[in-house]
Amino acid sequence: MTAPQAYSPGRRHTLIPCLLGLLVGALPMTTTATAQSTSVAELQVRLPKEISGWRAAKEDRIFDERTIFSYIDGAGELYRAYNMQNCLSRRYVKKGETDITLDVFDMGTSEDAFGVFTHDTDGDRIDIGQDARYRPGWLSFWQNRFYVSIYLEEESAAAEKAVKALGKLVASAAGEPGSRPQHLNLLPRAGLDAGNIRYLHHPIVLNYHYYLFDENILHLSPQTDAILASYHRSGEQARLLLISYPKTLTARNALAGFREHYLPDADSGGLARLENGKWSAVALHDRLLTIVLEADGRLLAKNLIREAGQQASGE
Repeated sequence: MTAPQAYSPGRRHTLIPCLLGLLVGALPMTTTATAQSTSVAELQVRLPKEISGWRAAKEDRIFDERTIFSYIDGAGELYRAYNMQNCLSRRYVKKGETDITLDVFDMGTSEDAFGVFTHDTDGDRIDIGQDARYRPGWLSFWQNRFYVSIYLEEESAAAEKAVKALGKLVASAAGEPGSRPQHLNLLPRAGLDAGNIRYLHHPIVLNYHYYLFDENILHLSPQTDAILASYHRSGEQARLLLISYPKTLTARNALAGFREHYLPDADSGGLARLENGKWSAVALHDRLLTIVLEADGRLLAKNLIREAGQQASGE
């Protein structure tokens, strides 16, 4: 069983150039695949049966959006929140060594593969697939439409080397690098904490990273694209949320709901001081809702709202 760490119960263990550098460093381009895998079934036949003496054990297991809960009881909702199609799980074994578990999630689109990856970006960056992170005993990355998680029951130098070698082969089998969500281009650049960006659709994911409200007052759905980002400017911090809606009416309803339940005291410019002394702001640009959830200063909140609006309008 593997899942982004924050959701793992008891686990032992193409963007504008400026944002490429900010988000994860240069985009790894190590794949040598000559074909695109469009499902876990296609990817499965390209996966290695053996790696550094570890051999695939028994048959692979395949899970869909319903049966995933029998495998990842505490984290199935996370993958469903990113429109998971299927999951392939394979265990590699070697006598005298710890087991290696490979989980490959077909998220349907590269954007959602990127999204589920951003749920947990802790760890050291390494050159495997797209944006790979390695923590002790756990490698994760995304490639094409797939999110990949490889973990060890116990750590060893040989097993870590095998995990990284396996990761490179899986990335190659997955095909060419996938595209990041285009809405990342709307983030103001100054002060952006590029390692702390989340892409999401579902209120349970938003509430995990920034608790807002029990009810879905922002009308988040599989048809909405939301980006949560952190900023640091001149000693002050802020959290910015951008949400793109499929329809203007839905965006207007979300704006009304946010102002009613979260910012009832907002001024005509959408600014209000919160009970904790920080500032919040909200604005709507056609179908894009821009929210400063909190900022240390009024000017920072105001500037982020203004800059996001300028990005949305192409200024």
